[in-house]
Amino acid sequence: MTTSKPESRAGRSFAIGEFLFTLGITALGAMTLATAGSINVPLGNTDIGPRGFPYAIGAMLTVFGTLLCIQVLRGKVGEEEVDEDVDTSASTDWRTVGLLIGAIVLHVFLIVPAGWPIAAFVLFTASAWILGARPWWRAPLIGMVLALVLQLAFGGLLGLSLPPGPVLDQIGIFHG
Repeated sequence: MTTSKPESRAGRSFAIGEFLFTLGITALGAMTLATAGSINVPLGNTDIGPRGFPYAIGAMLTVFGTLLCIQVLRGKVGEEEVDEDVDTSASTDWRTVGLLIGAIVLHVFLIVPAGWPIAAFVLFTASAWILGARPWWRAPLIGMVLALVLQLAFGGLLGLSLPPGPVLDQIGIFHG
């Protein structure tokens, strides 16, 4: 008598792969908590500061990773997906992969001369076009808004040193 994959999996109470994954999440959270204290905080900083976010993420990863480890040890594992919607006969579209890698490389080389918002705009727009975004005008519009919002949030509000570039250099709210 042969058993199908779901039936054979249901009888198994311990899955080493899932346990290692949850252990990795817990370890990542513990490492984040341990290293967050080494982040330099400017003197006179009275708000949450740059350590708040890593401490929150590290605590959540540690707690949820530990809870997931306990669940896996108790035998509550995920169900194996029987009918995954993947065409195994399809080959990799290396042209698309190459174009996306090219967009990332272009982004890296544009950050210093053009500034982060321009480089991010080019990356977002190029990636969307490469992946087939339609209509053509929507990708640059969303890319521009996304790049400016991220520059404002991380460079202007959180004070990270994202170079605004020559276009936004004169606007103070975009500086870190």
